[in-house]
Amino acid sequence: MKITKTDCMIELHVPDFEKAKEFYGRLGFRVVWERQPDADKGYLVMRREDAILCFWSGNEYVYNHPYFRSWPKKTKRGYAVEIVIVVNDLENFYRKVKKHVTVVEELQTKPWGEKDFRIEDPFGFYVRFTEPYDVLDPAGATP
Repeated sequence: MKITKTDCMIELHVPDFEKAKEFYGRLGFRVVWERQPDADKGYLVMRREDAILCFWSGNEYVYNHPYFRSWPKKTKRGYAVEIVIVVNDLENFYRKVKKHVTVVEELQTKPWGEKDFRIEDPFGFYVRFTEPYDVLDPAGATP
């Protein structure tokens, strides 16, 4: 399937593209294209099936961004944000990746009836992997 347009993207501001490629590569993401970091002009796009993640900066410039520079460098990059990635065969995927990641919540069936697990990436982003379900169906709301 060729994706030529999207109405919503996730762009993660990170200080190290190599660390992002290594970590997300272990989760099945592959580099689509990359512009090497040069001041504020670094950019990386990775894809796993139909999930696309974009990364900006890739160097220390990320800490000088006008919006983010007011927080200490050690602030978790994804505080209060959850990135959700849908995975077919979630249980098999979990068995493969759990030894490579910091698991925040183990694989479990949630009150709305779907399985998921949550991890933290090397930059502090909170990532949830879930089995496919129709998020537009209000029947999926927690009872």
